[in-house]
This record gives sequence, structure tokens and C-alpha cells, in this order.
Amino acid sequence: MMRWPRDHAIWLAAAVGFLLGLGGGRIVEQVAAATQASAAPSKPLVPWRYLALFGIMLVLGCTALVAWQVIEANQEAAIGRSLTGGDPAHGPMLMIRYGCGGCHTIPGVPGADGQVGPVLSGLRQRVYVGGVVRNTADNLVAWIVDPRALSPRTAMPVTGISQAEARDVAAYLYSR
Repeated sequence: MMRWPRDHAIWLAAAVGFLLGLGGGRIVEQVAAATQASAAPSKPLVPWRYLALFGIMLVLGCTALVAWQVIEANQEAAIGRSLTGGDPAHGPMLMIRYGCGGCHTIPGVPGADGQVGPVLSGLRQRVYVGGVVRNTADNLVAWIVDPRALSPRTAMPVTGISQAEARDVAAYLYSR
């Protein structure tokens, strides 16, 4: 997923590079002439058309960046949905309701900044769930519903979350 500030800086650099490619030679000549002449140049150093073009490029770049982020978020949600059969849009609300953020830090879930359990980002790339079972959608859902059935000594409590709700939570976690 594209992140701030690196990708915004790339767009800005591309826009500036484009503008310098269009008018860089002329601007450099004007700057050189202005430093050699004792009087101020009669023409502005950066013509308005270049500033307008820069503004247009910047707006287009930002628009493209936002569109790219929306497309990526939709693709990630589709992956989570296809792996689990759940709805990732319901995940944050359910994790708030069941208090998951009291123990875990969960990106995208307000107030989920717990320090007891692991951070729940990048879960799809992990090999194990809870350190005990292979990371599959069914195992993740089973872990969320009843972690003590898979690891009796785990610190994670049984919350009373239903199987369907756990699928939604798993879909959200796999989409992050």
C-alpha cells in the first residue's frame, strides 16, 4: 500500500522534474542573466504558465495517489473476503465490541493500542497463529473463537465472539 510521505515525495519530485524538463533551460538562462545584470530582469524568473502547470501536475499526482490507495485497499479487502468468507468492513467494530484492542495494537481500529499481545498487522504473511497452529483462515477463525481449545495455556481469553463474527475479524486482519 502506498504510504505518506515517501510516495507523496515521489509524486512531487516527478512533477518538479517534469516542469524542469519543460522549462528548466530557459529558467536557468534567466537566472544567469539576472545575476549578471545589475537591474532586475523584465520577465519573471518563473513564468506563470509553469506555475500553473506545476499546480495542475500536483493536483493530478495527488488525485492519482488517492485513487491508487483506494484501489489497493479494495484489493486487500477482496483478499481478506476471499480467504475467510467474512466481511472486513465489520472487523473494526467487532474488535472494539469484544475488547481486542485492550491487549493488541491493531492498525485502523480506534483505541486499539494494547501491549499484552502481538501487534495484529501483517497477519496474512505470518506462518503461525498464536505460535501454535499454521496460519490458515480456518485456524485463525478457530483461534479467535476459542484460543484455549488450540493452546490451553494461552493468555488470550475466550471472548464469546461467534464464528461468523470471527470470520469478519479474520477478513479484516488478513486485509491489513
